[in-house]
Amino acid sequence: MAISLILFLITRLFVQSEAVSRADFPSGFTFGTAASAYQFEGAVNEGNKGASIWDTFTRQPGRILDFSNADTAVDQYHRFKGDIDLMKDLGMDAYRFSISWPRIFPNGTGKPNPEGIDYYNSLIDALLEKGIQPYVTLYHWDLPQILEDKYGGWLSKQIVKDFEHYAFTCFEAFGDRVKHWITFNEPHGFSIQGYDTGIQAPGRCSILGHLLCKEGNSSAEPYIVAHNILLSHAATYRCYQSHFKAKQGGQIGIALDSKWYEPISDADEDKDAAHRAMVFAIGWFLDPLFFGKYPLSMEKLVGERLPEITPEASKALAGSLDFVGINHYTSLYVRNDRTRIQKLILQDASTDAAVITTAYRHGIAIGERAASRWLHIVPWGIRKLVNYVKDKYKNPPVIITENGMDDANTPFISLNKALQDDKRIEYHRDYLSNLSAAIREDKCNVRGYFVWSVLDNWEWNSGYTVRFGLYFVDYKNNLTRIPKASAQWFKSILRLNSDLQSQL
Repeated sequence: MAISLILFLITRLFVQSEAVSRADFPSGFTFGTAASAYQFEGAVNEGNKGASIWDTFTRQPGRILDFSNADTAVDQYHRFKGDIDLMKDLGMDAYRFSISWPRIFPNGTGKPNPEGIDYYNSLIDALLEKGIQPYVTLYHWDLPQILEDKYGGWLSKQIVKDFEHYAFTCFEAFGDRVKHWITFNEPHGFSIQGYDTGIQAPGRCSILGHLLCKEGNSSAEPYIVAHNILLSHAATYRCYQSHFKAKQGGQIGIALDSKWYEPISDADEDKDAAHRAMVFAIGWFLDPLFFGKYPLSMEKLVGERLPEITPEASKALAGSLDFVGINHYTSLYVRNDRTRIQKLILQDASTDAAVITTAYRHGIAIGERAASRWLHIVPWGIRKLVNYVKDKYKNPPVIITENGMDDANTPFISLNKALQDDKRIEYHRDYLSNLSAAIREDKCNVRGYFVWSVLDNWEWNSGYTVRFGLYFVDYKNNLTRIPKASAQWFKSILRLNSDLQSQL
C-alpha cells in the first residue's frame, strides 16, 4: 500500500505539471476518440457497399486539394482490431465512429446488406471486448448516391422516411450493445458547405451566378436541407422512444459544429452581432430541438426562405434529444456588418446573419494557428461555448464530440519532428483545463470529451495534406501506425492515472 501511495503521489506531481488529468473531471466522465466511416474505413468497393455522394464528389477535378480520395483512407475496415488495441492502450473509455449508410443500404433503402451489418457487429463486439463503449453516429455526410440521384437527397422530404428506416435498421441490429446514438454530424456545416458555398458534397451553390457550381440555390437550399435534417432527427428520436427505448435503454443526441464567436469590441452592435452568429451557428438547430421553433432573429432575417415548422413538427421536435454533442475546434471575433456588403455580393445563406468574422483584432491573432487556415488555437473559447449552452438551454447534458488540431503533412518534416507534436499536447491540455473549469466552477453539465482523432486520416477537402491524429499514419509504408508524443501524453493522464488510483 505504501509503495502504491508513493507511486500515486509521484504520478500526481507529474500530472499536475501537465496541468490536467482524469482526476480533474467528475467520476464517470467519458474520454474517447472520434472518427467517421468515410475518412477511416476505406474498402470502398468491398462488402457490397454502395456509392456515396462523397465517392462521386472526390472524382470531380479540383474538389480535393491533393487530388486524393478516400477509397483506402486508413483502411480501418480491415485494421479495426489493431486500432482498438491502440485506443485501449491509451486508456480511452469510448470510440465515436459513424456507420456508412451506403454500406448498410447500397440502394439507399429496402433490405439491409448482410455484409454491412456483419462488419459493424464485428466492430462493436471488438470494442466491447476491450471495454470500450461504442458511440455511434448514424450520418456523417456519406449519403447513398442513389438517393441523391433519385430525388435530390436532403432537398426532398422523402429523405425523412428513408433516414428513419435506415436508423430503425441500425437500432434493431446494434442497439442491444450501442447505448449512445448520434443522429447527425455537423448539420450546420453540411448544410452550408454542401449547399451554399458548394465546397463539399454534393457541391451545390449559386454564388457568383453558378460560376462555382453547376446547380443550386445558395440562399434557399441550406435552409431546406437543415429543415429536413431536423425532421429526420425528430422522426428518428420518436421512433427509438416508441420501439426501442424500453428494451435497449439508450440515449440519442446530435453533434453540432460551433465556433465560439467573441465580440470584436464592447460596442452594442458587435455584441448583438456575436449573438446572431451564435444563433445562426448553433441556435438554428438547438432552438427547434428544445423549443420547437426557429430563433426569432433567423425568422426576421431569413424570412420566407426559412421553412415553416408546423404545429405537428414543433411537437415532434421539442425535447427530441437526450444530450447535445458539440464539435468545437476554434473561435473567431465578430463585428456587425453595417453595410451588408457581403450579402450584396454573395446573395447566400451564410451572409444572412449580417456579421463579419475575423481571427484578428488590432492586427493580433485570436490565437496561434494550426495547419488549417481556419483553425486558431483559442482554449478559452470552449469554456464560453459550453456556458452559452448551459445558460440558454437550461444546462442540458453536453458531450464534446470532437476537439483537436492539425499539423501539416509535408515531406520536408522529418518523422521524428512529426512525432514530437508538442503543440497538440498543449492544445488538448489547455482546452481540457478550460473544460474542467467550466464543469467544476461554472457547473456546466459536460459528460464527455472525444479527441479528433486517434489516427491521422483523410480530411475531406484537404485530403491527406494535414494530420489530426494522436498516431502518425505512414502513408508510404503500409499505413503503419506510430504513436506521437500526444498519444503518450494522453496515456499518462488517462490510463496510468486511473490504474494507480484503482490500486489504492
